[in-house]
Amino acid sequence: MKLQMLFTVLLASTLTTACSSEQLYAAGRNAQRSECIKRPDAQERDRCLKDADLSHDAYKREVEGVSK
Repeated sequence: MKLQMLFTVLLASTLTTACSSEQLYAAGRNAQRSECIKRPDAQERDRCLKDADLSHDAYKREVEGVSK
């Protein structure tokens, strides 16, 4: 719930400054990393951080692959 609220606030604030999609994606990844670090289980934290390190280009390729 907190992560969703944080992401919503970050998204709203960055949209008002006319950021690029890459900057928006980076802001979301940074918020996710912050939440990952708080996880007590090391394996879960590492998995979360690995997901958070997905590049914008890799993300776009995944999205395009799913939509085809």
